[in-house]
Amino acid sequence: MTGWGRFQGYTIASLRKDIISGIIVGVIAIPLGMAFAIASGVKPEYGIYTTIVAGILISLLGGSKFQIGGPTGAFIPILFAIAMEYGYENLLIAGMMAGVILVLMGLLRLGVLIKFIPKPVTIGFTAGIAVTIFSGQIANFLGLRDIKRHESFIDNMQEIGLHLPTLNLFSVLTAAICLAVVILAVKFAPKLPGSLIGLLCATLIAVLFFSGKVTTIGSAYGEIPGTLPSFHLPVITWDRLASLIRPAFVIAMLGAIESLLSAVVADGMTGDRHNSNRELIGQGVANIAAPLFGGIPATGAIARTATNIKSGAVSPLSGVIHGLVVLLVLVLFAPYASHIPLAAMAPILMVVAWNMSERKQFLHLLKTKTGDSLVLIITFLLTVFADLTLAVEVGLVLAVILFVKRMGEVHLVSKVLPDPSSVKVGAHMVTENHDCPQIGMYNVEGPLFFGAAYRFEETMPEMGPGQPTIILLRMGKVPFIDTTGEANLSGLVKQMKQCGGKLFISGIQPQPLELLRKTGLYNTIGSEQFYEHTGAAINEALKAVNRAKCLGCRHAAFRECSALSGLEEVHNLRRFKGKAKPGVTV
Repeated sequence: MTGWGRFQGYTIASLRKDIISGIIVGVIAIPLGMAFAIASGVKPEYGIYTTIVAGILISLLGGSKFQIGGPTGAFIPILFAIAMEYGYENLLIAGMMAGVILVLMGLLRLGVLIKFIPKPVTIGFTAGIAVTIFSGQIANFLGLRDIKRHESFIDNMQEIGLHLPTLNLFSVLTAAICLAVVILAVKFAPKLPGSLIGLLCATLIAVLFFSGKVTTIGSAYGEIPGTLPSFHLPVITWDRLASLIRPAFVIAMLGAIESLLSAVVADGMTGDRHNSNRELIGQGVANIAAPLFGGIPATGAIARTATNIKSGAVSPLSGVIHGLVVLLVLVLFAPYASHIPLAAMAPILMVVAWNMSERKQFLHLLKTKTGDSLVLIITFLLTVFADLTLAVEVGLVLAVILFVKRMGEVHLVSKVLPDPSSVKVGAHMVTENHDCPQIGMYNVEGPLFFGAAYRFEETMPEMGPGQPTIILLRMGKVPFIDTTGEANLSGLVKQMKQCGGKLFISGIQPQPLELLRKTGLYNTIGSEQFYEHTGAAINEALKAVNRAKCLGCRHAAFRECSALSGLEEVHNLRRFKGKAKPGVTV
């Protein structure tokens, strides 16, 4: 659904529902926005700016009626790595470049391609991101001092180990209170914003009972401004663009995957249907605009989108209201946010990591002990110990290799003969004493492509003395053929012509036939050699056999063989002799 069509039948009652859901999601988004920004290595207010600007634009311009956009946990490892290597200003440029890529993907209608990313790859990198987020909050949970953040997972774990003596019990207590409230809220009051309640409770206790004993947002990052920053266009140069193209592409790909997954979840919950290309364009515009106001890259947030739907949202207006609620809170309560302990933010992100870990699906795929399990583990390990870009690249390459291998195994070529008892053909009919010396009939099943061409080549007989000079290929179960498969078939045609043989093809499907027409092989074989049904092809093949070689043949591969071999005449003669009267010469 596009444009104002998404508001068709909108009423005052619908507006009321959108306002309620918008307020609920807006309240939930405030602590998450700050937490995601801090974990990404930037100031907490940048997460708020992103929630406001990107959140409103994604709802207005996206392809899902219920999508809630903003900073998400999936971006944390990527944004942190970019911020560390290139700096905040370049992070903004990379976000804008990612926005342009997303818009182009939408305009080129590439939204459907994202759905082709294999499940083991998405689960592997999602679980890896979850581990990175969770481990990244251990230092804040324990209140460790003088911690330096690194890109490497191992370096970060070593850093935590070295600074364990600086553990702050007040921080642990603050974090434990927040975590307990969040867990209890989820269990006993799932409709309430557990993360916000936990944050408020932990902050209140810390301020009242051990003020100055824990690190707060104010002491770490300074006070949060109560307004949006003014419009600012980063300094863009060709050198910057060239150096940031790879991180920008990663942001765009992950943003596309995350937003479309969220839209699919929303479709499943509502029965609605999103427009994937429009969603990409909306995400792209939002990511171009947000950095102009200091915002970091954003995408569709699955948890907040689900909350939006459960809260009764009717239209994209709920997402706009959610952004306006965050803006209102920023203006009215920004100074108070400075008192929030970092230890109170850590459990919120840890719960986010736990919820996004896909642990059940991860274990399920692991238990299958298949090639998918290998792809899953490698993608997961590379996400944790290397980086997401390499993990996705390697995961996709492995998935493609496995797919080619599996498709190659599906392709079967078997020699067959008619089964008189079932009026069908079967490989079980071919034996040493029951096979036609002149006609080789083969069932070809599965796609004939580069990954399976070797099977076709190995099964086809080499032309020469003692080999059939007539080949009949039953290709009714070949849905697809590529140029490699066509080349193999062309090689067989050349061999047949060299030895004076003939090739018949029956039941060929539209795609293979179209390719053979395009390459000219159809004309080389001859249109008269193609048959819709195997029976007609067998009749023509039998007409082409050398009758002299049939005489005396005892294989009886086809029902016509008795007549061709002369055995039927001998049998009739013997039967007639048996009935003759004594003294009569036959």
